[in-house]
Amino acid sequence: MDVGIKESIVAIVTTDRNIVSTSTVPVFYVNTEEQKERLALMVAKVTMGMVHDLQNGAYVVVRH
Repeated sequence: MDVGIKESIVAIVTTDRNIVSTSTVPVFYVNTEEQKERLALMVAKVTMGMVHDLQNGAYVVVRH
């Protein structure tokens, strides 16, 4: 039997410093779009997650 949380938000990666960090999800702030894309991909790779573009300047890394 496989019990546990399988779907969760792993991290948020953004260039927007106005996004408030939460106590439950780490928020990574970067300076450029290139850094944002690279960091999101690296976090997804390490956590076996997927990157989703929220179209508001932020990527969210989710494990499905």
